[in-house]
Amino acid sequence: MPSIRRSTAAAAALVALLAGTVTACGPDEAVGGAAADQKDQADGGFKLPSGAPTSLDDLKKWKDGGWQDWDKWARDAKDFANPVIKDHWKSDRLAKAKTSPEIGVKATGTGSEFEGTDPEPQPVTAEQVARPYHQHMAPVGKIFFDSPKGPMVCSGTIVEDPAHPGKSNLVWTAGHCVHSGKQGGWMRNIVFVPSYNDNGVPMNQVNSTPSQQVTPYGRFWADWITTSGEWINMGSEKSGNGGSAYDFAVLHVKPENGSGKSLQETVGNAARVWFNAPAANQIGSLDAFGYPAAPPYDGARMMNCPARPGRLVMQQGTPAMNRIGCTMTGGTSGGGWFVNRGGKLTLVSNTSISSNAHTWLAGPHLGPEAQRVFADISQKFANR
Repeated sequence: MPSIRRSTAAAAALVALLAGTVTACGPDEAVGGAAADQKDQADGGFKLPSGAPTSLDDLKKWKDGGWQDWDKWARDAKDFANPVIKDHWKSDRLAKAKTSPEIGVKATGTGSEFEGTDPEPQPVTAEQVARPYHQHMAPVGKIFFDSPKGPMVCSGTIVEDPAHPGKSNLVWTAGHCVHSGKQGGWMRNIVFVPSYNDNGVPMNQVNSTPSQQVTPYGRFWADWITTSGEWINMGSEKSGNGGSAYDFAVLHVKPENGSGKSLQETVGNAARVWFNAPAANQIGSLDAFGYPAAPPYDGARMMNCPARPGRLVMQQGTPAMNRIGCTMTGGTSGGGWFVNRGGKLTLVSNTSISSNAHTWLAGPHLGPEAQRVFADISQKFANR
């Protein structure tokens, strides 16, 4: 089904809902990892892989080739390790982070020959989100992480946690923003910054902007992550395939400053997740948000594409993905796709892949696999 452009007023109505305020697993299993905090080590449940960067000095050494064995040790590591390195992500380093790898997995063509795919949508030009972001789209932010290619960025969304009503520490993003799939392992030093660059100043001005405007709610480090076994075993950063249909992940985070408040309490809002929603061709319209960082964008501003979704099947036998016309580029990966459900901002997908020409985006349909990934991390922290 061709994508159609919705009016700015309609998109604004959705935004207004928020105003004011590894061990290898089988294909049905979720994969998770723990941060290397003192409790985990005391319990004997975690051992940091030899050579993993755990300090700023380590990271400096790794800039000169220390990531060369990353594919092996990161994949062999029992768990994901993400110890907090205070002030590692200052404003200047946040500004230097590059786009995610071409929005992670990249479609090899402009269409699909598989049954269940709708016609390619027409491009929808991304629009700037009203500022300050904390008053208009507070749950959306940027995810920063270290990869073998250096510091990189994705987008993410604070989502409600049924185990902690009103006090969620969960962030939804794409699987490839935390793990590189079948050819690699976990990323490192993963943080979430809600309402990043709150007033949307150009990237070349971020370094001279007060930190309370660049990171208005602070920085939140992932201390556990779950993604799908399908992404771990099938996913690829080089080309879109069946793994893209399972390209989602959930982060559990904690504040860098040690505050006792949850992420949701700090920010004041979170989005619901709608699992097993109708197929894309049965959804009238949605809005995709993110921080595109590849040209012509610079990663400084939150953008939005209001569009009507269709279906895209990347590999026979895998679920049809949602696809919309949209001009957002790399850095948008992991950004939430929302509908208004009962007057509540509701997440139905996240950006995973794009066309070569950046005329459309596609994201996974959040079915039973996504629901299982989400339930695993929610239940893990239910009594904490």
